[in-house]
Amino acid sequence: MHVHVHGSGSPKRVLKISLGVTLVYIVLLVVAGIRAHSLALLSEAGHNLSDFLALLLSLVAVYLQSRPASSTKTYGYHRAGVLAALVNAVSLVAVAFFIFYEAFRRLQQPLHVQASVMMGVAAAGVVMNGAIALLLYRSGGDVNIRSALLHEVGDTLSTAAVIAGGWAILATGDYWIDPVLSVGIGVLILWSGFGIVRETLNILLEGTPRGVKLELVETAIRSIEGVNDVHDLHCWSIGSESRALSCHIAIADIPPSISERILRDVKECLHHEFQIDHTTIQFEHVQCEVAHGCVIPAGEGEHEHGHSH
Repeated sequence: MHVHVHGSGSPKRVLKISLGVTLVYIVLLVVAGIRAHSLALLSEAGHNLSDFLALLLSLVAVYLQSRPASSTKTYGYHRAGVLAALVNAVSLVAVAFFIFYEAFRRLQQPLHVQASVMMGVAAAGVVMNGAIALLLYRSGGDVNIRSALLHEVGDTLSTAAVIAGGWAILATGDYWIDPVLSVGIGVLILWSGFGIVRETLNILLEGTPRGVKLELVETAIRSIEGVNDVHDLHCWSIGSESRALSCHIAIADIPPSISERILRDVKECLHHEFQIDHTTIQFEHVQCEVAHGCVIPAGEGEHEHGHSH
């Protein structure tokens, strides 16, 4: 994974600051939620607790991903961040269902809610979560950082909704608005959680990277001068921002100096058009029948050549 450092600070520094601020806000939400009898505020505390865990896991993942590759971890620790993002997303889903359960109970027996306290605490949350979201947005773009960013964006929106809900309670005196608002927060949590689960599972299952269409990759390679055919094409993600590709390319029976030019052109094309930098490309000048590896038919040669991904 490439950890970008620009804007207001490195991911490590931003995550550390975010952790401290989020912990303070969780305590404030719990105290205020209990005093105001507001399930919406307590839901926000749960939401922010999942954010705290998300940020903590992201920080651990950033440390792990900075470790170099070794003879036993030849790709390094790129997927540590992906695993952290998956754990974060699953925790979000669990929090959402707990909120749904509590909201159902509150709808049956609404409690008196201090709407003014709700609004004041939520206003502080909008400022805090918005600031953290901005810092995360400017510090990195991999799936691990984006999972933490989604937590914060979701919190910013949900705390803004709490302000609106507090105003509605003050205006109407209807306390059922509080648990209904909590359900809305839960739906938002669930939506963001499922999105990250889907993306991380795709990476772990070595699916085609998000935003990449394999047929377009094949077309681009075929368009390069000297390429006669492309097959056994695979594209996957090592980490959230590290894409890999392997394929067989049929070329004419030409000197290595010319084939080197074709290889260079292919790599440049993959880098500029698809941001694919880790490639394993096998050149062939005979027909290749792909079956449990790459086997040259007996009529064209009695040897086999294998490859691994």
